[in-house]
Amino acid sequence: MTHTLITFLGRTPKEAGGGYRTTCYDFGDGGDCEPLAFFGWALQRRLRPERLVILGTAGSMWDHLFEGDFDLGDTALEERDALIDKVREQEVAETDLKPLEPLLAEQLGCEVRLRLIPYCRDEIEQVELLRLLADNVASGDRVALDVTHGFRHLPMLALLSALHLQKVRGATISHIYYGALDRSRDGRTPVYELAGLLDIADWLEALSVYGRTGDYGVFDRLLGEEIGGLLRQAAFFETVNRIGQARSLLRQVIKRLEERSGDPVLALFHDELERRISWARQDNYYLRQRQLAREYLERGRYLEAILTGWEAFTTLLQRESGGKLDPDNMAHREEVRQRFEEQQRAISPRTERFRAYDSLRRLRNAVAHGSQPKGEEVQRALSSPEAMRDFLTDLFGRLLPEEAA
Repeated sequence: MTHTLITFLGRTPKEAGGGYRTTCYDFGDGGDCEPLAFFGWALQRRLRPERLVILGTAGSMWDHLFEGDFDLGDTALEERDALIDKVREQEVAETDLKPLEPLLAEQLGCEVRLRLIPYCRDEIEQVELLRLLADNVASGDRVALDVTHGFRHLPMLALLSALHLQKVRGATISHIYYGALDRSRDGRTPVYELAGLLDIADWLEALSVYGRTGDYGVFDRLLGEEIGGLLRQAAFFETVNRIGQARSLLRQVIKRLEERSGDPVLALFHDELERRISWARQDNYYLRQRQLAREYLERGRYLEAILTGWEAFTTLLQRESGGKLDPDNMAHREEVRQRFEEQQRAISPRTERFRAYDSLRRLRNAVAHGSQPKGEEVQRALSSPEAMRDFLTDLFGRLLPEEAA
């Protein structure tokens, strides 16, 4: 794993004396700082990366890297003079930069890569930037990213690049820095740490995945091992229809979330997360199973929708039978189903409720056991996603009423 610093090189105005405009970058820790035109040098000295990647356009101030902060004497003087001319014409090519990389590497004591990037004017060039960053980061690298210099739209692209590096390279983004030149006071420019934006992006992604899957486990990494472990286990219990055990764990999660009210990122998403697990505050197993069955149906998870809908109806029969409700008592659940069937078969003609129940039973047997479906309507439901969705929507509407709560 390599510690890599990626920084952008912009083009700042030259002062009257011929040099580029400088400022003192202040990290807020009271340390001394020297005036610099390129923030990357301050970060390199502070972070001591093993690899430094400097990205700039054909018009960036590449000449400053070799003339502004280091005394290189007469080393590669011809190449450096040629680079000054190219910068003036804004026609720098990567072949102008490659021979000069060893000079900086020797001065800095780390690998140096100088890479040209496009101006990112359209989608093709913007995607090219993401590719270039990925090409200069190895799998598992620890990366610090500086978005200070360059065009005003580059910080947005750099943030996307950071997300891309996390997903494609498995990189750890340790820092995202921005030197806020417009906030300079008394010659000192504050440095802002923006890596918290990645935490927000992770939350947004987790909420999106949860919306598709209903799996609480997607939040585990964001909430720490204790709460995350509870969520993972609660998600497991829901998938195996242990609603009571899931509810018990989620109640612990709710309590611990209340204890973390000082977390600013969590506070941003607390209400939404709480809404998704708030069902655990009540004891109505039927309502939760009914809700889960409908959520599975909306997500196209038809096997789970069928099995959960079947169990929800059984829980409803338990409620109607009176006495203490124990959804985990499998013998009692089987007993109330058999009693319902016997009662309904004694009625002629069969009630609509029983016809819907019988259709769901035959569908459940077909998908749970892989058996040949019985009945034309069940066969039709198994013919396409649209037919299955319509069929289950109709059955749930007839078997799982909300007012039964």
